[in-house]
Amino acid sequence: MSQIEATKKLLAEERLGAVATVVSGDGVGAKAVIDFDEGFVAGELPESVVGDVLTDARELMEREQSRTLGYGDSTVFIEVLAPQPVMLIFGAGHNAQPLSVMAKQLGFRVVVADARPMWATEDRFPDADRVIVGWPDEVFAEIPLERRTYVVLLSHDARFEDPVFKAVHGQPVRYVGSIGSRRTHRARLERLAGEGWSEEELAAIYGPIGLDIGAETPGEMAISILGEIIQARYGGDGSGLSLRGVAGRIHKQRGEEEGTA
Repeated sequence: MSQIEATKKLLAEERLGAVATVVSGDGVGAKAVIDFDEGFVAGELPESVVGDVLTDARELMEREQSRTLGYGDSTVFIEVLAPQPVMLIFGAGHNAQPLSVMAKQLGFRVVVADARPMWATEDRFPDADRVIVGWPDEVFAEIPLERRTYVVLLSHDARFEDPVFKAVHGQPVRYVGSIGSRRTHRARLERLAGEGWSEEELAAIYGPIGLDIGAETPGEMAISILGEIIQARYGGDGSGLSLRGVAGRIHKQRGEEEGTA
């Protein structure tokens, strides 16, 4: 398979992948296509960098970030090809409306679901890719749960919450966040622990949902939630604190965390 065919296949099948190109040094011009699950699927790189590039490419794919990295005498640009992320919003109340609009602007494929037909309407969510009137089971029957899926629970109704958590348990979703107070979230975690969730699985649930920015209005809550989702999407390195007064680069480069850059 040629590199162009392999790249087109990744994009057509919405698979997570990357293209690694040697941009300077030994093997300049060499290029390879990498599938997250299958490894190298087309092209080739110098033997001296193959193993390290594959390791770093997988880490960058997890973070959906492209980087130019150095390997001895060679410099390699790793361009990540990430499928469009999907945001599933359960609960079509007022808080969901600005979240749907902003998530669409950030490139998400947005699906809004609610069993109440007067709330889940295309008029209220004109920017959503789909508006589903139904219970979570009906949504999950149509939309797969995978690495690019972000689940946002904006409904306090246990009839919504319980089936959502049952469906996402053990699935490779990128983010699960649920609205509610700290006390509500503690009770939620106790309930899920009783249903067999491990401590690691419970820790992966974002609740109360969103970053602490003092949000009050639905629009402000949307910004809070999306800020947290951006952190989760790109690896969680951000502190969530103001960048004002922070010395050095805004975004750390590879090696800076260990003080080697």
